[in-house]
Amino acid sequence: MRRITPDTIRPPFANYAHAVEVPPGARLVFASGQLGIAKDEHVPEDAGAQADLCFSNIAAVLAAADMGPADIVRIDAFVSDRAYLKPYMEARDRFVPSPAPASTLMIVSGFAREVFKVEIEVIAAKMDGRGEGGEAA
Repeated sequence: MRRITPDTIRPPFANYAHAVEVPPGARLVFASGQLGIAKDEHVPEDAGAQADLCFSNIAAVLAAADMGPADIVRIDAFVSDRAYLKPYMEARDRFVPSPAPASTLMIVSGFAREVFKVEIEVIAAKMDGRGEGGEAA
């Protein structure tokens, strides 16, 4: 994957690339938005802890596809208050390697359950020689 951050435009505000190029033949995984909820239904009160749990859930989804954080090419994140921006970004920076993927962060009015403060979805890509249907080539 090639991170694209042209020097002809303003650099990113934080740890992300303006774009990521995915080469032909890469497997793509589109992960649904993950919330800060544990398997036992526990939801931490703290936004940073919720973001860490979101990324932990994303790691599990990616692992099931034989991928990991280094394979993420795009992150779309949503927080329900401006105060949650910093804790989210700190969790993201602990989770994604450098160079970081393309990323968008939005403040939204809320989620389906009021207890949630953060939701994160990702797109991942990997070159690993698998053919159509996931079989090894």
